[in-house]
Amino acid sequence: MLDALIQKRLEEVAEIEQMVQRYERRVQKEEQAYRTMSALRKFLSGKKPDHHAAVEYIHYVKKPLEKARKLREEIARYETMKQNGEYIEE
Repeated sequence: MLDALIQKRLEEVAEIEQMVQRYERRVQKEEQAYRTMSALRKFLSGKKPDHHAAVEYIHYVKKPLEKARKLREEIARYETMKQNGEYIEE
């Protein structure tokens, strides 16, 4: 039972990390596309204000990575319980 829970938490961590990587790739592509635009197109299209980018970073990167860190701590506690035999196998 504990092994299944550990495996589930590991999958959640991997999913969070993939989500963060997808966001970072998307932002990088947007920045690259903006840099390749002509001055007129840059003027017309505009760019996200820095505070919007900061809020997006917090929402898509910082908070999910914080959740992943907490899940890793939980996994470490489960591993310790497993090693010490503090659980009942069902």
